[in-house]
Amino acid sequence: MNKAILECNGIAAGYVKGLNILQGVDLVVNEGEIVSIIGPNGAGKSTLLKAIMSLIKVSAGRFYLNGTEKTGLSTHKIVLEGLGYVPQVANVFPSLTIEENLEIGSWSIKDKRDALKKIYSDFPMLSDRKKDKAGNLSGGQRQILALARALITSPNLLLLDEPSAGLSPVAINDVFTSIKEINESGVSILLVEQNAKRALGFSDRGYVLDQGRNAYQGSGEELLNDPRVIDLYLGKL
Repeated sequence: MNKAILECNGIAAGYVKGLNILQGVDLVVNEGEIVSIIGPNGAGKSTLLKAIMSLIKVSAGRFYLNGTEKTGLSTHKIVLEGLGYVPQVANVFPSLTIEENLEIGSWSIKDKRDALKKIYSDFPMLSDRKKDKAGNLSGGQRQILALARALITSPNLLLLDEPSAGLSPVAINDVFTSIKEINESGVSILLVEQNAKRALGFSDRGYVLDQGRNAYQGSGEELLNDPRVIDLYLGKL
């Protein structure tokens, strides 16, 4: 059985004290997996990723990374534990160049030159345009840059919040192809995605959140074919 990289036990969290969006969520991501989180708007999907990254405070429950509790650890220390995070939509610095964006992502790395060299090798488009402003990139190219910046620290788990949001069908294909390649390189993926059918179709497992709670979970294929999930969620997303 694969080792659990991330475990969430009974997580409650929100943006206003005493008003929790998450109402006790359980979740596990194992080594090598792609795990998707789906559900209606307001279910707490993005909130869960922010709680994992300590961008909002956890009011109840526990997080474990590689079997060790890390609840309440500061965000920069979470990154040092091997987590990468790509926020939704506005996830690059448009006034900075591609290279400057990548350099910001490499803040914790001693040998920044080698790290940049590897990223440019993995993403040739970024190398060709490294002096261009990120604001001049298309939506799909910005998303690739955001992925690359998160990968520059060589995380073992990557958290992605709505990577297909606002993209054209062609750009969505490119981004999902990149996500699959990242996973095949040895990085586990935890993915929040409104394009639920697409996400579940290439995920090992999935979780359905509703009103801040676990509603359903199973393999990607099981959830895609579960009549309850189809009726309640897949037809709407």
